[in-house]
Amino acid sequence: MISQQYSAKLERFQELFITTLLGDIPTIGLGPHLRRLLYRRIFASIGEKVYIQHGAEFICTAYIEIGNGVHIFKNVRLDAKGHPSNRIYLGNGVAIERNVDIGAMNHTCIYIDDNTFIAPNVCIAGPGDIRIGKQCMIGSHTGIYANSHIFADPLLPIRHQGVTCQGIVIEDDCWLGHGVTVLDGVNIGQGSVVGAGAVVNKDIPPYSVAVGTPARVIKNRNAKDLVEKIRV
Repeated sequence: MISQQYSAKLERFQELFITTLLGDIPTIGLGPHLRRLLYRRIFASIGEKVYIQHGAEFICTAYIEIGNGVHIFKNVRLDAKGHPSNRIYLGNGVAIERNVDIGAMNHTCIYIDDNTFIAPNVCIAGPGDIRIGKQCMIGSHTGIYANSHIFADPLLPIRHQGVTCQGIVIEDDCWLGHGVTVLDGVNIGQGSVVGAGAVVNKDIPPYSVAVGTPARVIKNRNAKDLVEKIRV
């Protein structure tokens, strides 16, 4: 137990030393190159042609995997602390804009698949698992929260009643507009569009257009017609 604690502290010290030393080197010049080179020592894996702008913060990098061609911009925060089973995975070509906060919490896997774009000021948080598919666009100020507080007992403070964490799935080729909120337990089907400001508290079928609070489907993108056009 003592050796495990010592190893964890040593790992965290190395992570802090490297990220503090390199994290604020300006983007102009050698900053991105040095970060890409030395961050390989602390991340679970990191691919080729990765661009990390100065000011990005990483916590528990041993549980963070980064694919090829990933772009991480200023003041992004990736936090995988909480449990050794936590994972944050960024697929090939993922772009994460400024001030995005991604937190795994406990027993959590956050998986963002290839070529997905996360706009500025987005929050993505466990402790439920979150999977975002390929070619998705997540609008600025969106919140994706894979947990919900239990509040059944009016005599007990809500903070002491625990949380549910069913998880969230956003399938391939979805577009979430500005300020969308996605709540725990939701599955957003492939090819769906969610309008700005919507609150998604139940599943959205594939190729749907949904708007409002709570979000409701107002239109279908005619998936059958799309498939026929692709075959032609």
